[in-house]
Amino acid sequence: MNAAELAGFLRTRRARVQPMDVGLEEIGRRQTCGLRREEVAGRAGVSLDYYTRLEQGRRLRPSRQVVVALARALKLSDDECNYMLGLVGEVPLPTPSTPKVHAGALRLLDQLDDIPAMVLNSRYDILAWNRMATALVGDLERIPEGERNTLRWLFSGPAREVSPHDHAQLGRSCVADLRTTGRYPEDPGVRQLVHELSQESAEFAALWASHEIGINRTMTKRMVHPLAGFLELNCELLAIPESSQRLMFYTATPGTATHRALRSLRETVEESFNC
Repeated sequence: MNAAELAGFLRTRRARVQPMDVGLEEIGRRQTCGLRREEVAGRAGVSLDYYTRLEQGRRLRPSRQVVVALARALKLSDDECNYMLGLVGEVPLPTPSTPKVHAGALRLLDQLDDIPAMVLNSRYDILAWNRMATALVGDLERIPEGERNTLRWLFSGPAREVSPHDHAQLGRSCVADLRTTGRYPEDPGVRQLVHELSQESAEFAALWASHEIGINRTMTKRMVHPLAGFLELNCELLAIPESSQRLMFYTATPGTATHRALRSLRETVEESFNC
């Protein structure tokens, strides 16, 4: 909790907001630049004394609900609200969820012609993929849209892409990541996925009940491909700016058997595409 930084931030943002910006009438001459403390406190639903102590840098720790209320009262952007949440040790607001794939991510998929890559949303639905991803995991076009979910494959499907050795670690990290997004239980799609997987998989239910938190950024996946044989892949997850979506791509250490196998898969893809 950084009380001094929060105090300074609140003071500068309060001075920035004019009464007319929040629907208040300017009656007479105001001694205060921007809103008065009592006006901010009233709009946020907190006492004047409590808000005053926050601006004075007292070592209070406002709840997430209070921080969000203050952000609304001060007409802050999501980035500014997330900054305040970080100052008090809270996770940021979840980014808006949209089924539309980010245009920049689609362009990047097209350019990654030698790396298997796909776009996932916050609940691990596969939204888009390139040809190398098809060569690696199979023809995703033949899978119904509602079933293109890597968590479903991991916990309630064959999950053939993951070896038993990696399954437990991968499942644990993915469930912790799903909870960390902050979309449960507000997001209906995430809530429904958690409910269904909890019913279908005792393993998922136990992991979810453990309340572990952690962002998935990188992992190792081992699999046996029908054409390329045994593969040991580095799986990277990169957040797509201003989106709840992420780019997931698979690479291999240069000079390894897996690296050579991926190059062979690429040649197979190119031959199929040119036919």
